Amino acid sequence: MTERRSKSAFPSAGEDAATAEITEIAKSTPQTRSPSYQLAFTDQDFLLREELRPVRLQLELLKPEMLLQEEKIVSTVVVFGSARIPDPDTARARLAKAEAALERHPGDPVHRKRAEAARRTLDRSHYYEEARAFARRISEAGQAPNARRYVVVTGGGPGIMEAANRGAHDVGAESIGLNIVLPAEQGPNPYITPKLCFQFHYFAIRKMHFLMRAKALTCFPGGFGTLDELFETLTLIQTGKIERIPVLLFGESYWRRIIDFEAMVEENVIAPDDLSIFRYVETAEEAWNAITEFYEGLKGTT
Repeated sequence: MTERRSKSAFPSAGEDAATAEITEIAKSTPQTRSPSYQLAFTDQDFLLREELRPVRLQLELLKPEMLLQEEKIVSTVVVFGSARIPDPDTARARLAKAEAALERHPGDPVHRKRAEAARRTLDRSHYYEEARAFARRISEAGQAPNARRYVVVTGGGPGIMEAANRGAHDVGAESIGLNIVLPAEQGPNPYITPKLCFQFHYFAIRKMHFLMRAKALTCFPGGFGTLDELFETLTLIQTGKIERIPVLLFGESYWRRIIDFEAMVEENVIAPDDLSIFRYVETAEEAWNAITEFYEGLKGTT
């Protein structure tokens, strides 16, 4: 972002920062070289101090918000899912490699497990195509230059996240990636709109940005990260902290295998009506229909 010259008679922060840098170089003294002399907003060491955490939290909330407003992002659809589910071609190639290794070492349990994992990944790889198709569908329906609605937003990584950003890219639409700094994190996938590719330090602020404009949450088979976002959204809806939005779980067999929601009802830790907060879907078209039906239903109640 470049700072615009304000209507004020005073110089802008950017202009003073430039002037201070020139002055420091031209008139270098022990005083001007002291960290205390540096402008507070250009002093990275100062901004990274423990006491400045509230300021950093505010900055992480404000920077993406300003840029999203500038790009006229009105609403979003959140897509979560495993970073470990590749496209089918990649999955087939990995399985072929794993099976070849197993043939060379037929009694090796490590190679047997790798082959089994590769087969399971191939079985799941069709979700990559469904995520891509779903993103294409909603991006075609919602985006216009003056108001971009149903903009795909993902965690910015590979796998299902890549597929969703890729689907938007297929139809020339914008999409958002909310990346976060992690010790072993890969870089953002190449299909995110560059000017809408963000990086976060704070999980909490990232979570806020996922839901601030969300008109739906779609969860494909995934791990801890997917479950984290799913249960946070279910909790916010259940407790009335956010308005109800469609929560769509792709792949009923997967979700029923890893989470027994009915057992939670039987144990009286959630109410029977809580099961209506989410819905299982299998295809991109079914998911899109669920979203449109939900909002058509809301129109009928106004």
